[in-house]
Formats: sequence, C-alpha cells, structure tokens
Amino acid sequence: MIEKGLIHTSHTTVTDDNTAIALGSGDMPVLATPALIALMENAAMLAVAPHLPEGTTTVGGHIEASHLRPSAIGTAVEATAELSGKDGKKLYFKIVARQGHTIIGEATHLRFIVDREKFMANLTPGI
Repeated sequence: MIEKGLIHTSHTTVTDDNTAIALGSGDMPVLATPALIALMENAAMLAVAPHLPEGTTTVGGHIEASHLRPSAIGTAVEATAELSGKDGKKLYFKIVARQGHTIIGEATHLRFIVDREKFMANLTPGI
C-alpha cells in the first residue's frame, strides 16, 4: 500500500560522465544539474516502487528543483525522497540532496502511477 512517509535515498559519485561538461548543461567539471535532478527522480521512483500494484510504475510529471552548491568530481552525493502526499494516481514528494551533511539541492516532485502497457501503447511514433 502506498502511504505518506515512504522514503528512499539514492546515491551517486560525481564522475566525468555526469558533469555539466559531459551533459552539455554547462562548461565546468562539476555535477550537472540534470544529473542531480535524475538522482532526485530516481529516489522518488524507488521510494514507492515496492508498493505499486503489479503491472504499474511511476512516471515523472513535474519537478521544481534548486541546485544550491557545486559538487566536484569524486564527491559522493545522495538524494532522499519522501512521499509527502497522494491524490489518486498522483504522488507528491519532497526531496533533499546532500553532499555529506551539506544540502546541495531541494525539490518538490510529482509522479503519476501508470499502467506500463497502456503507457507504452500511447507513445507517439517518431518521424
């Protein structure tokens, strides 16, 4: 059952592959904002994944995030997502990212519970 308070922490280490340079979001060798947001979404997804009905998953619908401090290559970073509310198929999360004890990012995030097969059937084919 999906109830308020479910929590998960996802971890990563800053490498050349997830820097702003590599992802094209900047020109500095620091953790890219898109990589931080992906880590935040991953934490939210995994917080509820074990509690979903069979055949369903969650997809991101909206994220409002702040990337507050840079993280150098080699730095361990984590994001902790907590389910703060539920309204039908809508799941609301509060997320905090840290480098050690220092907060480096915060977000609110909306995910939707979807049926995997129906979701994939609704894809628009590429050109």
